[in-house]
Amino acid sequence: MASEPTRTHRAGFDIRLIVALLTGVYGLVLTIMGAAFTGEAQIAKAAGVNINLWAGIGLLIFTALMGLWAVLRPIRVPVERPSGE
Repeated sequence: MASEPTRTHRAGFDIRLIVALLTGVYGLVLTIMGAAFTGEAQIAKAAGVNINLWAGIGLLIFTALMGLWAVLRPIRVPVERPSGE
């Protein structure tokens, strides 16, 4: 007797999307702060690096990767059969 393939459906909740949303918001804020509101004195304190801008860009790249991962590889949950079968 061959076993039937297990049916699945997409999960309703994926923590990867929550992580992507949070890092995206922080990345956007840091990128804007680094690009528009960082002065020369603050850059000099950070050894000549606009750390807000680079950290924001890094977080936005991470956000894009997490979102892509969640879309391309969604979590699949097995479908339960009714007890009458």
